[in-house]
Order: sequence, then C-alpha cells, then structure tokens
Amino acid sequence: MKKLQTFTLLFAILMSTSLFAQEVEEKANSKISVIAYGGIGYGIVDNDNQSNYNLNSNSGDLVINYKFSKNFGVATGLGLNQLSGNGFNSAGQFYHERDLIKIPLLLSIDQNVGDNFKVFVYLGPYAQTIVNDEYTFVNAKVEDVYEGWNFGFQLGLGFLYDVSDRFSLGLNYLGQSDLSKLETKNNQIINDEQRLKNLNTVGLMFILDF
Repeated sequence: MKKLQTFTLLFAILMSTSLFAQEVEEKANSKISVIAYGGIGYGIVDNDNQSNYNLNSNSGDLVINYKFSKNFGVATGLGLNQLSGNGFNSAGQFYHERDLIKIPLLLSIDQNVGDNFKVFVYLGPYAQTIVNDEYTFVNAKVEDVYEGWNFGFQLGLGFLYDVSDRFSLGLNYLGQSDLSKLETKNNQIINDEQRLKNLNTVGLMFILDF
C-alpha cells in the first residue's frame, strides 16, 4: 500500500513538473503578440505661412508583433489619432478638430527586468492620412482644408507587469514627429503646408501573447 502511495506521489510530481516545463517552453516559443497602446497628450502644429499652435491628442494603436529572436521583433497595424484645440490664422480664430489614421512599421525590443516585470521599446516610421478635418470659426465651419498622406517617426516605451503567462499590462509613453508635410486643397481659405511635431502622449499598454 505504501509503495502504491509513493508511486502515485512520484507520478503526480513528475506530471506537474512536465506540465510546468511545457508551459514555460510554450511561453518561450511564443512569437506572435497583439499589442494595444494609447494615451493623451499634445503636439505642435508647425505651419509654413501661418502661426503655429498646439493641439490636444487622444490616440490609440493596435499592432501585431512578430518576434524573430528572443528580444527583437517587428510590428505593424493601425492607429487612430484624434486632435483638437484652438488656433489662429489669417482667416481668424478657430477651433480645430482632426482625425488621422496611422500605419506604423516598428522594430520592437522587450527585456525582462524581474520575475513579473518587463520593458517594451518600439520605434520606427509611420504613414498617416487625414480622415476628418474641421476648422470652426466664429461665423463658419470649414471642412477638409488639408489632404493627402505624410510620414514621420515614432518612439515608444512601455513598463509592463505580467498578469499571467500570456497577458501583460502597464504604462506607455509615445513620442512622434512628422517628417513630411500635409498640403491644403486648392481653393481653400488658406494656402499652406503643415506638420505635427513633438507629439507626446502618456497612457496604457496591453500585450497578449499567442
């Protein structure tokens, strides 16, 4: 009877050790992650001919990350940036609202800094286009003043806690600046080019490993 109990105990220990090792191996071999990050902040609208002004930002990105080594990967997906704020140009004072769709192409780097904590760094270029653009003046509202695509560079940093083997969450910082400019449409109230520079946001990041 004692031998049977001893054998059963050893078998249970062996099975639990095997399952734990399998879970660790599966986590170590995880190459695909879905990453969501976003936050609030502000940036500077840099105009060629008109006065510069600040816009508040409310942004969020959803990307898929593929790890080609233990600590390095590549990621891409879609982002939405909603901008709003007051400004002034030759047509008068206005309230500006703009929505942008962004496509980033990122190099990702993650490093464990403890049993349950890690740092996640991501950087690379992006392309973006305007999907909504409204200038509200005292007596009128003007839409779709600017058009086209432009390009920029972004750098992000996340500090995350591993809630489970597959899920992490934490704080996120993102900084980005446009490298090329958007142009006004023909026959608009102004004729100018502009870019958004020194956009800094702080918020949350979530990572789900597969």
